[in-house]
Amino acid sequence: MAQLIDIVLLTFLVATAIAIVRMRCLFAVVMLSGIYSLTTAGVFIILDAVDVAFTEAAVAAGVSTMLMLGSLTLTGHRQAPARIAPILPLTVVILTGVVLLWGTSDMPRFGDPEAPVHRHVAPRYIQDSPGEIGVPNMVTSVLASYRGFDTLGETVVVFTAGIGVLALLGIGGRRGRSAKDDPDDVAKRPTDDHE
Repeated sequence: MAQLIDIVLLTFLVATAIAIVRMRCLFAVVMLSGIYSLTTAGVFIILDAVDVAFTEAAVAAGVSTMLMLGSLTLTGHRQAPARIAPILPLTVVILTGVVLLWGTSDMPRFGDPEAPVHRHVAPRYIQDSPGEIGVPNMVTSVLASYRGFDTLGETVVVFTAGIGVLALLGIGGRRGRSAKDDPDDVAKRPTDDHE
């Protein structure tokens, strides 16, 4: 049953990605990107990575979608015609995929208990984290205590990126004011001789 759910979710991800590539309406692309991220969060839940699923849902499906919608208020809703041949991006993506597959060919099998990642710190976390930290959920104890500064750093980076995007979009500056409301701009406006 779990394999069937995996196949359905991955098929939905592929279909959504193809739809995103073929769309010209940027609003639809942003909405489909949010759906893609939410589906990815579902895949992470199936893989028992609930913390990553929460991050994917909050940052990718939530914050990124809102920032993209904010960007669309300052730009057009239609994509400009492509200036490069469409085969070039496809070639780059295929070559990148081949290199990634080649790079993962010598990795240990998925779930292999003898893999280096399972022999280094994982046994210590499993055995000692309930006594050292006192939190029953091992993932929470690792993220909040052992990797607390790392988690704080990630939060600061996401917050700083959000503030940077808001600053680039100009939100909060002259919101709600038009040129007619600014008395300094009245003198700068060209006059019409026909009035």
